[in-house]
Amino acid sequence: MTIESDLYHPGHYDRSRPVPSYWEATGGPPPAGVGSLTGDITTSIAIIGGGYTGLSAAYHLAREHGIAAAVLEAGPIGWGASGRNGGFCGLGGSKMGYRLMAQRFGTAETRCFFEAQKAGVALVRSLAAEEGIDIEPAGEGEHYLAHKPSRWHVLENYAGTVQRLFGERWALWRKPELEERLLRSPEAHGCLFIPHYLGLHPLRYVRGLAAAAVRRGASVFERTPVTAWQRTDGRHRLVTPHGTVTAERVLVATNGYTPEGLDPALHGRLLPALSSIVVTRPLSPDEQAAQGWVRPALVADTRNLLFYIRLLRDGRLLFGARGGTDASPAAFARRRAWMERRLGEKFPAWRGVGIDYAWWGLVCLARDLLPHLGWLDDGRSTLAALAYHGSGVSFATMFGRAAAARLAGREPDPPLPDFVLAPPPRFPVPGLRLTALRAAYAAYGFKDEWL
Repeated sequence: MTIESDLYHPGHYDRSRPVPSYWEATGGPPPAGVGSLTGDITTSIAIIGGGYTGLSAAYHLAREHGIAAAVLEAGPIGWGASGRNGGFCGLGGSKMGYRLMAQRFGTAETRCFFEAQKAGVALVRSLAAEEGIDIEPAGEGEHYLAHKPSRWHVLENYAGTVQRLFGERWALWRKPELEERLLRSPEAHGCLFIPHYLGLHPLRYVRGLAAAAVRRGASVFERTPVTAWQRTDGRHRLVTPHGTVTAERVLVATNGYTPEGLDPALHGRLLPALSSIVVTRPLSPDEQAAQGWVRPALVADTRNLLFYIRLLRDGRLLFGARGGTDASPAAFARRRAWMERRLGEKFPAWRGVGIDYAWWGLVCLARDLLPHLGWLDDGRSTLAALAYHGSGVSFATMFGRAAAARLAGREPDPPLPDFVLAPPPRFPVPGLRLTALRAAYAAYGFKDEWL
């Protein structure tokens, strides 16, 4: 069995090394009650992947269905995307626009999806409050910026679609109002304010979720990769380095770090893609005022290869970017240099400011640009929940709860549209996924700069 994907540089999958992120440096202690599996256990449900999806599923299986599941995480809790993302908790899961979604699946299904997105944000808030998870909230709502004057129409169209389909009015700010309310930048020519967002500390959240799942009765094992998956007499036997788990049902919740050989039913269905982040040293109040940005806030722009940016509670700037198809150390050094240059171009007052942290990781794309919660076999013993397209903090939490319901033989609440309740479609030629991604990135880059 292939333990890891061979799409990217093998060093990118080395779980023995901590991610040198700002979150890792400020994430607090590891979750209590979590260790590595030693020995053989039997359980009704095994969960492969200890990120937001898998831990939420384990938590809700115990809390709402009385089922004590076993979670198997290959690295430390929070090593993957759940502990290294930008901390944008909002309307995530999909890269398909609402207008196209309504055209393909109908207005009712699109409204169902939108309500599920909002429910995910509410679920994160309620979990943090009820379980005492210090998510360090910072920033309410997302500021979606037109990075060129010609992109103002993108904001207007988005606002119009949301009002027509969902009856919500989102505020539009022209450039002078944006500069008065939030920030100044040569690449900010207007703003659509999206209310259903909050900023949080992603590693503190995933560690808190792991501890909460354990308190509710789940077993959570870290540094316990699945090295073989056997099926005998209708049961699953998951082999790990120091023990085995035998289960009636399995949930696959590995997202962008899904091993290519984990299950033949998943082969060729996912496309991991790189996303990179740098975090500056703390900016003084005078330095913040020089750029006109003086309060914690979440920002994204209208690029196809978007920038996602946060001013954090301690005055640091988090600057994230999509793109790149080479995960080697040399490629990361080039990527970091490029991001430092682009940060200075977007925020001239902060050009050359010191960078204290830099890292990257994998998001997960599906061919149809939609998230998926689907059975992988006719007997409904293997369920997959994945593909959040770089915005999974809230949606993965909600999907975990929905996965728990499906594994327990019930319908998800809130309901989900039919178009997500299936495995992701296969890519036509899986071996050419990165080649296709490079071509798409080239086209997106041209559009972002010239159209």
